[in-house]
Amino acid sequence: MNKKILSLLAGLLVAPVSAAAFEVIQGEILAGWVLPDGNRVAAIRLTLEPGWKTYWRAPGDLGIPPDFNWTKSENLADVAIEWPAPTVFREKNLTTIGYKNQVILPLRIDVVEKDVPVTVAASVSLGVCSDICVPASLDLNAVIDTDTTRPDPEIAAALAQRPYSAQEAQVDKATCNLGLKDGSFELVAAITLPDTGGQEFVVIEPGQSDLWVSETDTSRDGGVLRARADIAHVKDETVALDRSQIRITVLGSNQAVDIRGCTSD
Repeated sequence: MNKKILSLLAGLLVAPVSAAAFEVIQGEILAGWVLPDGNRVAAIRLTLEPGWKTYWRAPGDLGIPPDFNWTKSENLADVAIEWPAPTVFREKNLTTIGYKNQVILPLRIDVVEKDVPVTVAASVSLGVCSDICVPASLDLNAVIDTDTTRPDPEIAAALAQRPYSAQEAQVDKATCNLGLKDGSFELVAAITLPDTGGQEFVVIEPGQSDLWVSETDTSRDGGVLRARADIAHVKDETVALDRSQIRITVLGSNQAVDIRGCTSD
């Protein structure tokens, strides 16, 4: 599996990092509002130059996954990113998943002390791509001391762009099964849900850091959407699935669906 990943990464054209590379993407922290329990909703706004894109949390085989470090923040107990539904970029021999132009990433912030300002310090490592792909980093800092309880319209709009939950999308069943094909492990998911529109694309995240899952082959048969992917252990050990940790995202032209956990047949 390691050789396979190295082979895939070898096909990614990465330019040398230069000062100009960081000018294609800008970031800022939006203050947001205070929740009834004293915690906060804030956001990171990323703005890209025309023709450039950046990646979703699961970027595809050749994408660069974003990484966020919050350790220098103050009065921040925990933070969760609420990812808006991304775009599937289909190019010749390459499929990646992400955002272009601008994206607002809402943050749900749990604070240590309810009535004390929050210092948000985010070190963000991410990839930006046009004709070439460049690793970039942003250091974003802001002191959030707002006491407003009124939702910010831009952040609220980004929250509304999140994928539907399984219940909201009327998912009747989602199964995941492990098998062998041509000597390699494969993961097969079957999801019973209404058509989400267009050329549907399924992303499977194993939820286990020791497992790697490839891009899926996706097909629909009536009310059942099927997705098959290669799966391997990063240390070439036996693959064991924890179905409760698997996250399946269905990306269609009309809607996206976020499914947490799956079952056996």
